[in-house]
Amino acid sequence: MNVQFSSTIFTWRGPSPYFFVAVPTEESDYLKSISGAVTYGWGMIPVTAQVGETVWTTSLFPKDGRYLLPLKDKVRQAEKLQADDTITVQLAVRS
Repeated sequence: MNVQFSSTIFTWRGPSPYFFVAVPTEESDYLKSISGAVTYGWGMIPVTAQVGETVWTTSLFPKDGRYLLPLKDKVRQAEKLQADDTITVQLAVRS
């Protein structure tokens, strides 16, 4: 179960900012259709993500009918990414 998409990085402000990309609607709909088989609670979907040459494991967060992919600091630093950059993401859903 692999998904590829392009999206723009945004920040979620709080005590410390978090960086995310939103999974587009079509891909989110597909992920939602398989979520029952892979979620470990609260609708979270475990994935292996890749941006550029950087690969990491994380979970997608459901939000407003779509999913959000958190971008760890090590990913952003390794790939020289910042808010408002548009990136291509490859996801492999883990069960």
